[in-house]
Amino acid sequence: MVSPLRRLTPLVAGLVLAGTLVACSSTPKPDGALNDFLAAWGKGKIDALSLLTAAGTPMTGAFGQKLLTNAEGDLAGKPVKLAVKGKPVVKKNDASAAVAVTWTVTDGVDWTYETTVALQLKDKTWEVVLTPKTIQPDLTTNDKLAVQSTSANRGSILDGAGQPLVASRPVVTIGVEPKVVVDINQVVKNLGDAFKQVNVSADLSGLPAQVRSAKPDAFVQVITLRKEVFDQISAKLNSTPGVITRNSTQSLAPSSQFARALIGTSGPVTKEIMDKNPGKYKITDVVGLSGLQQKYDTQLRGTSGISVVIPQPTGTPDKKLFSSDAKDGATIKTTLDVNMQNAAEAALAGTTQRSAMVVIKISTNQILAVANGPGAAPNNFALTGQVPPGSMFKTITALGVLVNGSATADSTVACPATLTVDGRTFKNAGNEAFGNVPLHQDFAQSCNTAFASLAPKLGATGLADTAKTVGIGIPWSLGADVFTGKVSQNGSPSEQAAAAFGQGTTLISPMVMAGEAAAIARGQWKQPALILDPAPTGVATDGPALPQGPVDALRGMMREVVTDGTAKQLKNIPGDLRGKTGTAEFDSNPAHTHSWFMGFRGDIAFCVFVENGGASTAAAVPIAGTFFNKIGNS
Repeated sequence: MVSPLRRLTPLVAGLVLAGTLVACSSTPKPDGALNDFLAAWGKGKIDALSLLTAAGTPMTGAFGQKLLTNAEGDLAGKPVKLAVKGKPVVKKNDASAAVAVTWTVTDGVDWTYETTVALQLKDKTWEVVLTPKTIQPDLTTNDKLAVQSTSANRGSILDGAGQPLVASRPVVTIGVEPKVVVDINQVVKNLGDAFKQVNVSADLSGLPAQVRSAKPDAFVQVITLRKEVFDQISAKLNSTPGVITRNSTQSLAPSSQFARALIGTSGPVTKEIMDKNPGKYKITDVVGLSGLQQKYDTQLRGTSGISVVIPQPTGTPDKKLFSSDAKDGATIKTTLDVNMQNAAEAALAGTTQRSAMVVIKISTNQILAVANGPGAAPNNFALTGQVPPGSMFKTITALGVLVNGSATADSTVACPATLTVDGRTFKNAGNEAFGNVPLHQDFAQSCNTAFASLAPKLGATGLADTAKTVGIGIPWSLGADVFTGKVSQNGSPSEQAAAAFGQGTTLISPMVMAGEAAAIARGQWKQPALILDPAPTGVATDGPALPQGPVDALRGMMREVVTDGTAKQLKNIPGDLRGKTGTAEFDSNPAHTHSWFMGFRGDIAFCVFVENGGASTAAAVPIAGTFFNKIGNS
């Protein structure tokens, strides 16, 4: 018979074993608390967690949040990635985990290091022990991380010869120190008189209020001038109590006018730019504000050098934890020729209306000048203008009928004083009428009625189709914004008649017409080049070779414009100048007209535009003459 005591022993053993298993399975792991902490840290908000001090006492959420924010210093709010390396190591009631920390210090610059997160088991719950060393192992009490930067040198914009168009040049910033001012009204007057002397525009109306509200020793900035401009007025300003100056450098073109609308400007980053690009810029950054400087700002700006340090007391070097070297900005190479650009701008200098000139070297297809007159700033009208071409577009109509064989240069095309098409009456400038004359004379004398009568020979799309063969109305890729034209097609009979002499709904830019002139001279259209490096993608494919007979005839007609036609005032310009004038109406008032002239001489193709400049002979043609006189036989 089995003893009762012996029968109970296996049962007791089983209960003991079961109790052991229950005890082991109820011991929590630190992973959950660790992951919760890292997730909260990654969001920068840990005040809802239960945390411990180094002594193992409870830490309030508010204190933990303050400790984290203070320790992170300049990195607080920056993106951070946190990843546990391996499994937490557990020793009784203590645990630790290696964590890889990756901060995005600034755009494109990451700092990665390893830290240790300690945990303690309190009342069967794991809690993180938070100290500055948890955030970064080198931190001690009251330490914080600081980010320091070293600006990169801004890249240059180069001309076609590889020389900098934009370089670091001396400037003088003019300001007012309130405590030195004797008479603020006299300060304003002296500044205004000085600026007027050098043709500088500055709004000084708010300066007295700014000075009154500033601290006594503040520098109330007024304007920054090139040093050579400041030197002309330095005596007057230096003798004015309260006016003070600071010398520095800025990335600037050779002059304040030089290709300013194309190249653009750079300067201190604005609040608006910073707000649109959170975290990308520092308040001290210099950025592109317009033109190529803005379009290629990322390449030109380069990458600042970045260091993460623990600041030390004055006299002691900061402890450097991480650094990346500054990388200077890249260069942007253009095709511009300094002499050609200067000549074009000098030719436009006397215009008060918006004006533009584009110059192309035919043999290389490179754009040598993109000039906008004083009235065009800050818009790059030379490339992006959208205006009717007027009689310049007779080159397209002439090319169309010459190529399709419906007319030759010697075909008789009547030039009456008026022509009515579908109820709309067209007339010539000055009500001229040349009678039954050959097409080449209609072209040279710019007869509107003759060209309006040619519209049916091109059909509904013939004008647009011909324009495309010389680059008008198709996409280009210059590396800068450009308007390549919108040509009338499928219009009513009266619209087609108007379009045949450059009116109607057709719109073009000075750039696209200079490209057409180069195509006629070359015998084939090729997309002009402006930016060489970085080379733009999607450059338009070459146009078809223009038929030799028709293009030779058109060249001859363009020569007659200069020798005996509307541009004959330039017949004594040295060289074989050929071109086409244009006077384009742009509103309901026939007296309001744009002035145009396009053409080529030797290896130079060009287009000149003057907004509301009147007849071509009054504005655009003389400007072209000035340009060619300045460049001589170039």
